[in-house]
Amino acid sequence: QVHLVESGGGLVQPGGSLRLSCAASGIRFSINNMAWFRQAPGKQRDLVADITTGGSTTYADSVKGRFTVSRDNAKNTVYLQMNSLEPEDTAVYYCRSKSAFNRLTYWGQGTQVTVSS
Repeated sequence: QVHLVESGGGLVQPGGSLRLSCAASGIRFSINNMAWFRQAPGKQRDLVADITTGGSTTYADSVKGRFTVSRDNAKNTVYLQMNSLEPEDTAVYYCRSKSAFNRLTYWGQGTQVTVSS
C-alpha cells in the first residue's frame, strides 16, 4: 500500500521559514519524480516545485528564489524549504509522486501552511 505523508506545516509570520517533508512508502522512491503542489481556499491546486529522479528541479515563478525542493532517496523523502514566506503562500501543500516508468501517480493528504502576523 502506498503512503505519502507530509509534515512540517504550521503557522508562521511573514518573512519566516518552514521546511516541509514528505515521506513515501510502498513505492520505489528513486524512480519517481516528486512534486509539491498547493491549494488555497477557493482556488485550483497549482504546482509549486518538482524534482526529477535525476535531481533536476523546476519552480513556479511565484516561489523562485524563495523555495528549494530536494530529495533524499536513502530516506524516501522529499523536502520543500520555504523561506521569506508571504501571506499569499498560505495554502494546503500536497506531495505527489509520479513514476518515471508507468506514470502512476499518488498524492499525500496535505499539510496546512498559514502565513500571518
